[in-house]
Amino acid sequence: MHWRVGLDIGGTFTDVIAANDASGEVRAAKVPSRKDDPVEGLLAGIGAVGLQWDEVAELTHGTTMVTNDIVEGLNDTVALVSTKGFSDVIAIGRTKRRSIYHLNALSKLPPLVPEHLRFEVDERMDRNGNVVTALSEREISRVVAQVKASGVQAVAVCLIHGYRNPAHEIALSKALGDVVDHVCLSSVISPEIREYERTNTTVLSASVTGRVHRYLRRIDELKPADSDLNFFHSSGGMSRPKTIGEHPLLLALSGPAAGVAATVATIKALGIDSALTFDMGGTTTDTCLINDGQAEISLERELAERRIRLPMVAVHSIGAGGGSIARMDAGALVVGPRSAGAFPGPACYGRGGTDPTVSDANIVLGYLNPARTLGGAVKLDREAAVGAMAPIAEETGRSTEEVAIGILGVAHSNMARALNKVTVERGVDGRECVLTAFGGGGPMHAAFVARQYGIKKVLVPAFSSAYSALGCAAAQMKYSRQRTINMKSVEWDAVELANIVEDLRQTVSVPVAESGHDPVSCRLDYVALVRYSGQSYDVPVPDAEFGDQAALERQFFAIHEALFGFATDEPWELASIRVTISDRADRAVKGQGDCTGPGEPSSRECVFEHGGLLATPVYDRGALVPGEMVDGPALIEDTWSTIVIPPGDQFHADTHGHIHITVGLEQ
Repeated sequence: MHWRVGLDIGGTFTDVIAANDASGEVRAAKVPSRKDDPVEGLLAGIGAVGLQWDEVAELTHGTTMVTNDIVEGLNDTVALVSTKGFSDVIAIGRTKRRSIYHLNALSKLPPLVPEHLRFEVDERMDRNGNVVTALSEREISRVVAQVKASGVQAVAVCLIHGYRNPAHEIALSKALGDVVDHVCLSSVISPEIREYERTNTTVLSASVTGRVHRYLRRIDELKPADSDLNFFHSSGGMSRPKTIGEHPLLLALSGPAAGVAATVATIKALGIDSALTFDMGGTTTDTCLINDGQAEISLERELAERRIRLPMVAVHSIGAGGGSIARMDAGALVVGPRSAGAFPGPACYGRGGTDPTVSDANIVLGYLNPARTLGGAVKLDREAAVGAMAPIAEETGRSTEEVAIGILGVAHSNMARALNKVTVERGVDGRECVLTAFGGGGPMHAAFVARQYGIKKVLVPAFSSAYSALGCAAAQMKYSRQRTINMKSVEWDAVELANIVEDLRQTVSVPVAESGHDPVSCRLDYVALVRYSGQSYDVPVPDAEFGDQAALERQFFAIHEALFGFATDEPWELASIRVTISDRADRAVKGQGDCTGPGEPSSRECVFEHGGLLATPVYDRGALVPGEMVDGPALIEDTWSTIVIPPGDQFHADTHGHIHITVGLEQ
């Protein structure tokens, strides 16, 4: 049992990477996902790399199950228990319109919990966690009876200032546990200020807990006793099933986070400090900034347009993927965010799709080989793609190829704007980063997007089409915990702060110890979230000096000035503390990827932006000679994906199977 397997269950395909730590052998596979039975899809993925589960020493996997259930509304009905007078927080929200200019559209989504399932208890804590109104046994009995009568199986408990003192939430949990299957407490799920986001996060956790628990039980029944099982989570590491069961929202966005983690490991090995991830799938393109070898972590995210508050890798997603649909709107060509999805998918999939998509544009221009079968399951149909584009060509008086170039041009502009979101809007010059492209479509579009944005270097890593699975296989054990403090600089309490930091350290150490690791040998990272008094949002201060107030102040001032151009000596406050623990083991997958030996390229006619048909060499990725610089135009194909090298660009492969593209910006 020397095999370590990473497996990422996506909406269309399940990607698998298997690494043998004894022999150094690496295997990769891609199989269709089983939405009807994800566990069977998991077993099929293991079998696709020629293994039985009892041959696998360790399996780490990510999944879109939680995200998809929330997006599709398949999660369980939940009751909410809140402090008297605050049950409508979840309905009021932040009073922000979903769309500023579409006045006929719904201004905001309906609340996650309808009014008849929102229950209040007469209790109150103040902002320091002191009891103002005690929670009586009579109140507990009353609300338990109401919840029981409602018939729900899951309850979210979110009391005002419960993050500072969870005593009342714990008391309710003990009583509610007798009448429902699952109880989620805000003090456990998201011990943070901001009642709306905290309530949303707790409710969504409660709504998916049942599904996650059933999934975990079924896997546990099938898993061989000697095979270790972990899950990749959204803050960039792996966790044990027990932790996932307690915090199911950790599985949200786990696939994109795994790709970011794999990129961090790859660029460190290559000596690259700053990178932008470019993960393009069928529906979305996900980007993330990696600066000084660290992926950015965000606290507030939207999941299915619901605002939540959990530490997650700061992945920015846009509706621009291979299935993004192109259409004419008031004389302008628009691409996305509406998608053809996996079924029927783009017209070129031959499954009945009729709308023109980005993938259809790629096959019309010759970038996709019409003779190929994607993922062993999808046969491509060029004529169907041409037919899908015909209405736009007729309306605009353009050729099909010109329409295809226009579709890609619009899509690439959308993607370049997504890169702006994670760079320029954070005060970072993205042109100095290396664009790291992976996913099914990333390598096909990366060079075009890089040229439009002004990026000089593109990296297509080994196993790029199964890169999130690679991130799972190479994942480190990692846990994060964040807690609201709200300690003002003029009311500093060093003793209380030291106690809080120690409590957080012990909290994150428990799951590490339960997984068989020694917390003493693990790495601890401390981040202070600081703001000036009166500010709404916090500034993260890494490597915070909690033991020295003056030193922490200097750190905060320096970062604030770098971000916003100024810093003042007015009062500030320590809003929150985040502690992250991770093991130090080197778990990188050290295979040579797809490069296996020299060979002669074939040729295919392609259309690029400036010119007609151009004979373009087509290289087998496994036949590239490491170190040999090749001029574009060129296409590089492996089993599941295509890399497009436009005219004016150059590329070479290295000994690890990575493809390095130098972008000709003067073009």
